[in-house]
Amino acid sequence: MSFDQFGLRSELLKAVQKTKGYAAPTAIQARAIPVILDGRDILARAQTGTGKTDAFAIPLVEILSRENGNGRDPRALVLTPTRELALQVGESIKAYARTVSMRCTVVHGGVRIEPQIERLKRGIDILVATPGRLLDLVGQGHLDLSQIEFLVFDEADRMLDLGFHEEISKILDLVPAERRTMLFSATYTQQIRNLAGIMLQNPEYIEVTPSNTAAESVVQKVHLVAQANKLALLIHLIAREDWSQVLVFTRTKHGANRITEKLVAQELSAAALHGNKSQSLRTRTLAEFKSGAIRILVATDVAARGLDITNLPYVVNYDMPSIPEDYVHRIGRTGRAGVIGIAVSLVSHEEERHLQNIENLLNQQIPVEKVYGYTEDSDVPDFVLYRPNNASSEKKANKDIKELVASRNAAKQRLKTPDVQPEESAKRSGMRSKAASGRRNDKSATKPARSGGRAPQSSHQNKSKKKR
Repeated sequence: MSFDQFGLRSELLKAVQKTKGYAAPTAIQARAIPVILDGRDILARAQTGTGKTDAFAIPLVEILSRENGNGRDPRALVLTPTRELALQVGESIKAYARTVSMRCTVVHGGVRIEPQIERLKRGIDILVATPGRLLDLVGQGHLDLSQIEFLVFDEADRMLDLGFHEEISKILDLVPAERRTMLFSATYTQQIRNLAGIMLQNPEYIEVTPSNTAAESVVQKVHLVAQANKLALLIHLIAREDWSQVLVFTRTKHGANRITEKLVAQELSAAALHGNKSQSLRTRTLAEFKSGAIRILVATDVAARGLDITNLPYVVNYDMPSIPEDYVHRIGRTGRAGVIGIAVSLVSHEEERHLQNIENLLNQQIPVEKVYGYTEDSDVPDFVLYRPNNASSEKKANKDIKELVASRNAAKQRLKTPDVQPEESAKRSGMRSKAASGRRNDKSATKPARSGGRAPQSSHQNKSKKKR
């Protein structure tokens, strides 16, 4: 099948082939584009990295280009859960819209609202937005949604996960009841089905890839490693295999910052990406990572569905996700557009249950690989006498070494948390100071004789000599 069969405008066909480089439509595009062009609502499920954005962007621009709007208010609204995804979707739509003299703009939080207001005043055809900033602009009277003909929810399941239920209800009240609606999701949860029942009219259900399937172009592997040894293993892997670009997922913002600091201390080019960073910094960090200026990006799940990086070779799960579906989204950052990618998971003993849940979801076992001297299931080098929490090392080390390490650790702990109360400690300190002062006074009272000299004579001895 080719894009010529869709009956698209010549300008759009050129953009598809030259700008995006598609030789043929992907599976989701082949299924969704004809349905949207036929005027149907759709509920589509497809995993990340399958060309989902262009599946609605291409027909959306095609249909809107056939008629002119009022030149001021948007006719299509695309909602996304995160800023990064909004920018990514906006870039894709703009690549098509500019070829047919249509205007698309993106609004999201985390940046100044004034420039966005100015762009809206110039008039737009397609608006890509995050829910919060959209409602801010409507509330301030800068945006009118009464002319919306198309409403698109991208990553709808993620939007619900982030708690946008109330915002979605408000937005539905602001757009016309007579409209076309498209709902794209990576999973079909009951919440998604309920939302589809409210928004969609006689929809076409499209499912290209089940949510429990990882892309075939992603090579998955697991390293069983103690939590305390994860950072050392990560640095070893980056250095040993000379990874040019790697996206590392961690569970918390604090963890992302801590890992980044440790990597930078090892003179590795790294940066953190999470919700506490300003939008301008996040945008700049992503641009530098894509260009190769930053080698390692350490991110929380805020970026799991919003990053589109061409030919990203490696993804690392530093912390295993507790939700199995998040694993699929994370590793979907690599192996995109058919290019082979590698997904590495560092699994501690405490996280083995998460691994089991992921394998149950995928209905497959992920291969476990040993890394000599680092992973739990590998031998410890002979020059390492004892490595606590390493199963192989625990077996190899003798009892004396274990007891020595345990006693030293206990001594360090006592130094950190002294048993003496602050008041008692102060008294003891004062007593020691007085005792030391007394000893100094005693020493100064009787100075020892210098080596080779005579001892000083007393005044009584001097008087006896004078009488004689």
